[in-house]
Amino acid sequence: MDRFKALRVSKTDSGQAADWVEIGLDDLSEGDVVIRVSHTTVNYKDGLALTGKAPIIRKWPLVPGIDFTGTVESSNHPEFQSGDPVILNGWGVGEVHDGGYAQFARVKGDWLIKRPADFTPAETMAIGTAGYTAMLCVLALEAHGVTPDKGPVLVTGAAGGVGSVAVAVLAKLGHSIIASTGRTSEEAFLKGLGASEIIDRNELSEKGRPLGKERWAGVIDVAGSHTLANAISMTKYGGCVAACGLAQGFDLPATVMPFILRGVTLAGIDSVMAPKPKRIAAWNRLAIDLDRAKLAELTVTRPWADVTELGPAIIAGQVRGRVVLEVE
Repeated sequence: MDRFKALRVSKTDSGQAADWVEIGLDDLSEGDVVIRVSHTTVNYKDGLALTGKAPIIRKWPLVPGIDFTGTVESSNHPEFQSGDPVILNGWGVGEVHDGGYAQFARVKGDWLIKRPADFTPAETMAIGTAGYTAMLCVLALEAHGVTPDKGPVLVTGAAGGVGSVAVAVLAKLGHSIIASTGRTSEEAFLKGLGASEIIDRNELSEKGRPLGKERWAGVIDVAGSHTLANAISMTKYGGCVAACGLAQGFDLPATVMPFILRGVTLAGIDSVMAPKPKRIAAWNRLAIDLDRAKLAELTVTRPWADVTELGPAIIAGQVRGRVVLEVE
């Protein structure tokens, strides 16, 4: 393991550049566990990091990749030993700490969880941060009393990573799902995952009324901005909106009316710094409530080398569902 392959992003006069390089362990960020990476993935945040469309990378140069799975190569952490299968999601990895787009990673053992025996390595990256975030959203809706009998659940960005996993999980749990997407050509795909109704995202993406007609009991939103404001305004009395993204924008042009007149709850979902017990609970529920056949339907496997073209593609809305990258 003297030298190994990695994708490293460096700052340049014109912005940034991503290059395949040969590096050693000493070139990686500090950590007490070294992992031989077998699989990684591309999330929307990875796309932002790879393209520089948002200031995701805040340490230079950096190996991006906010997710990976593999086996422990060496460990100075009491919880892990050589050969343990592990998963990493978030914790600033791929942002301020070298991430998963390398044959080896070095991270803090406190950030790792053991890979659930129910999942293959590829399945854990088919889920990745996107699917794990979707499950955190579902858990938030459940905690606030959103059950199938209360009414449908709106999922925005439904053909993307978070959205597609959310649709599959909610369908298995018996919910009626309204899937909002900018890709209405994906209607057959989304209905195959379990969506009951497909709406064009343009119905929600412009300025709307402070308080709209009650349409759904729960929402999983990846968009923010007007989409989130409109979703809140049309949530039924006592409903819950789980906000986990800002694909449209980080603003929230809403009023307090849905909160004080309908008792709507806005639940913020943070997958990056979520404590380990919450992570383990989400992965345990995914093992029960995510249909493996549907996970396979929404996933494609690509060579690791394709990551540089997948970054811009996911930002452009050209990636359906989830992508697994096999690390050479």
